[in-house]
Amino acid sequence: MGTGAVLGVGAVSLGMVLTPGPNMMYLVSRSITQGRRAGLISLTGVALGFLAYLTAANLGLSALFLAVPWLYMTVKLAGAAYLAWLAWKALKPGGTSVFTPQQLSPDSPRRLFTMGLMTNLLNPKIAVMYLSLIPQFVDPAAGHVLLQGFALGGVQIAVSLAVNCAIVLAAGSIALFLRRRPMWLKIQRHVMGGVLGALAVKLALDRSQPTAA
Repeated sequence: MGTGAVLGVGAVSLGMVLTPGPNMMYLVSRSITQGRRAGLISLTGVALGFLAYLTAANLGLSALFLAVPWLYMTVKLAGAAYLAWLAWKALKPGGTSVFTPQQLSPDSPRRLFTMGLMTNLLNPKIAVMYLSLIPQFVDPAAGHVLLQGFALGGVQIAVSLAVNCAIVLAAGSIALFLRRRPMWLKIQRHVMGGVLGALAVKLALDRSQPTAA
């Protein structure tokens, strides 16, 4: 496994984790309303979701999508619709920012973990990434294809967890900063909505097919 493959997966993973999405929204909301500990517990659930998708992709989920192309398209279109809905929530009059505190009842550690897991498992961009991105960096000639898939997936998980952990720890401070500066909060909300909208359009128009791991 070459350095270029590791750096490539790391760079794409960094770009994806910095893009506002369901995982970020859930982790930030829990960190602001219930504290950093709740955010970190939720993050462990997100981590398990990554591992579940990685394992499924490496053990043949990509083959299923190759065999049933309409299922792959259904996942992508569902993901596009969900991202478009999130974009509308942010951009509509009276919309809210990901850093706006919401009224959420405190949850137990078990529920926090479960919700973090389910939020990630229902995040379509993660499925698309494992099915379409990582196989492109696998070198069949180098052998140990399955091991390469898990190693490259491990790079993605490490990058995502590091960034999300930083977001969890800084969420309260960022929310306070934005609350004291309404114009910055408005700008952040519109930027987030624009990014989500662009991702929804890109995902809906993408005609690429899954590749075998």
